[in-house]
Amino acid sequence: MPKERLISSELNRREETIEVPLRPQCFEDFPGQDRVKERLQIVVSASKERNEPLGHLLLSGPPGLGKTTLAYIIANARGTNIKSTSGPVIEKPGDLAGLLTGLETGDILFIDEIHRLPMAIEEYLYSAMEDFVIDIMLDQGAGARSIRLNIPHFCLIGATTRQGRISAPLRSRFGMSCRLDYYRASDLEKILQRTVSILKFEADAGGIAEIAKRSRGTPRIANNLVRWVRDYAQVKGQKCIAAEVASAALTMLDIDEFGLDEMDNRILEALLFKFNGRAVGLKSLAVALGEEEDTIEEVYEPFLIQEGYLLRTPQGRVATDKAAKRFHKSSATATGKQQTLF
Repeated sequence: MPKERLISSELNRREETIEVPLRPQCFEDFPGQDRVKERLQIVVSASKERNEPLGHLLLSGPPGLGKTTLAYIIANARGTNIKSTSGPVIEKPGDLAGLLTGLETGDILFIDEIHRLPMAIEEYLYSAMEDFVIDIMLDQGAGARSIRLNIPHFCLIGATTRQGRISAPLRSRFGMSCRLDYYRASDLEKILQRTVSILKFEADAGGIAEIAKRSRGTPRIANNLVRWVRDYAQVKGQKCIAAEVASAALTMLDIDEFGLDEMDNRILEALLFKFNGRAVGLKSLAVALGEEEDTIEEVYEPFLIQEGYLLRTPQGRVATDKAAKRFHKSSATATGKQQTLF
C-alpha cells in the first residue's frame, strides 16, 4: 500500500466558508471606498436618529467591487431586514407586487443588475418609490379594472454595472447615487489578510502583496486568486504562502506582475505588432483576436484603459507609450504615424 504524502501545513484544513462567510458584515470590516462609506454612514445614522426608513440608494460600478456586500452592510447598520433579487428575475408586475407587499416598514429591497428590469416593471416602480402604492390591473379588455395596493415605506437599493442603461425617470428617483471605483493595492491587502484569517491558512506580507497587485483592483478577483494560490501551495507542499509561491502560482494562470492576463497581452500585442501601432476599430480588433466585441469592450478594455495601456480615440483603439515600453517597442511606432498628421 503506497505511503500517503502528508503535508504538515494548515493549507489542507477543510474550508468552512458556509459557517463564516467572507463578506464583511459592518462598515469597519469593509476596507476601501472611503468616501462612499462616509456618505452611507451619514445617511444610515441620520435615518436611525429620526427613526425613519432609509431613502432609495443606487450603487454603481464595475463587477466585483462590493455593491451587494454594501447593501447587506447598510441593512445590518440600520437594523432592518433585506430582501434580495435581481432585475432579470422580475418578469411580471405580479412578481414585483409580491416582493413589495411582503416587506415591512423600513425594510430594504435590493435589486441587483437593476438596469435589466423590463420597462413595464420600471413603470410600476415609479409610484412604488415615490408614493408607496402600486396599481395592479385585473382582467383584460372591456372588463379590465385596476386596484391600488398600499405598500410599506421601504428602501430600494439598486446595484448596476451599467448606470447609463437605467432610464432617466428611474435614475432620478434615487435619493443618492454612489459609484464604487477600483481598489488600491493597500486596500486589497487588508481584504486578503481578512480572507486568510477566515480561511485559516498562513500567508506572509510578501505573498499577500503579490496577490493584491495582480488582482486588477477588484476584491472578488483577489479572493478568487488567494484560493488558487492556497491550492497551489498545498499541492506543492508549502507551509506558508510567500511571495515566491504566490508569484509562481499566478504565473501558472498567465497573470503577470502588473495584473495583466493572457487576453490583455494579446490585445496589446495585436495593436502594437499586427496593426503596427495604428488606431484600430473594435470590430477589426475582435476579428484579429477571435473574440466577441462585447467581451473586449466590457471585460478587458476597462482595466487596460484604467491602467493607461489603451486609449479609445475617434479613429479606434490605440496602444499607449506605456504598452509600447512593456513590449520593448518604440513609442513612435506604438502611437501610430497617423496621430502625428494632426
